[in-house]
Amino acid sequence: MSQPSSSTVEPWRLSVAPMMDWTDSTCRQFHRHLSRHTLLYTEMVTSAALVRGNARHLLRFDPVEHPVALQLGGSDPVELGQAARMGADEGYAEVNLNVGCPSDRVQSGCFGAVLMKTPDLVGDCLSAMRAATGADAEITVKCRLGVDDQDPETALPALLEAARAAGVTRVIIHARKAWLQGLSPKENREVPPLDYDLAARMITAYPDLTICVNGGVATLDQAEDLLARGFAGVMVGRAAYHAPVDILASADRRIFGQTTADADPVDVAFAMRPVIAAHLARGGRLIGATRHILGLFAGKPGARAWRRALSEMPNGTMDDFDGLLNGLVERYAA
Repeated sequence: MSQPSSSTVEPWRLSVAPMMDWTDSTCRQFHRHLSRHTLLYTEMVTSAALVRGNARHLLRFDPVEHPVALQLGGSDPVELGQAARMGADEGYAEVNLNVGCPSDRVQSGCFGAVLMKTPDLVGDCLSAMRAATGADAEITVKCRLGVDDQDPETALPALLEAARAAGVTRVIIHARKAWLQGLSPKENREVPPLDYDLAARMITAYPDLTICVNGGVATLDQAEDLLARGFAGVMVGRAAYHAPVDILASADRRIFGQTTADADPVDVAFAMRPVIAAHLARGGRLIGATRHILGLFAGKPGARAWRRALSEMPNGTMDDFDGLLNGLVERYAA
């Protein structure tokens, strides 16, 4: 498969999905140490929290996280425009609208996957977000194939038509339907069948859109296969969290065509030291930061001992963490 040159890197070729309670700033800094180019997303932030709740602190990120995108949830065009403007002012180069989350909390707020039923409203929201941000941030949308009894052959094109009419040029398709009744959010990530073929047909139907795909991607090999099918990008979810080295450590070379060496997990563990120290300095618990690196040595000798050691020191100190780092040097040094 052909690779882009280093001067034309498109970060959306591989991205890590927005995941509530997972992809916080510490997690994103960890992922950035594994890959310089993979596009990272925030957890979903609601427009109401930003505009009505004055929760601007939810937008904070470390500059090292770039390229990083903000995902918003909401259904009020005016409010979403204001929230998108806040995101652009904070330095996000992309603001994404969530039209895919099926949780009860999101449904009760009339946003997320339920918006698949109202593509015209989605178009209004995206138009307002674009008008508010201008050239300061790209507006994108992440959607499902459809919800409940909708026919995906109709629902997905309707959503894409609305996005295109609003001036959006990049869309991420989670290649499953969402069932708003009867399935939990976890089941909605696993039970509805994947339909990559339908998503791929949208590439031909909408050649002016940059179409990325999400859902069920567990390996970097799968990501490469989907790129070879013509998708502009692949978004990986929980696999990037549970097996981060497998997904991200070689991504710059394999996905982005870079000549740099693959990230070394021991080096990454040491690189996380100042991130964890800063977390503790803010009054956080050690486990609040180290939970994101439990899978750093997944599949390697000593992975279970690493996970157990981190899990058994939830209120540990930097001295405790440094002791683990010293053990790594002894275990993995050639």
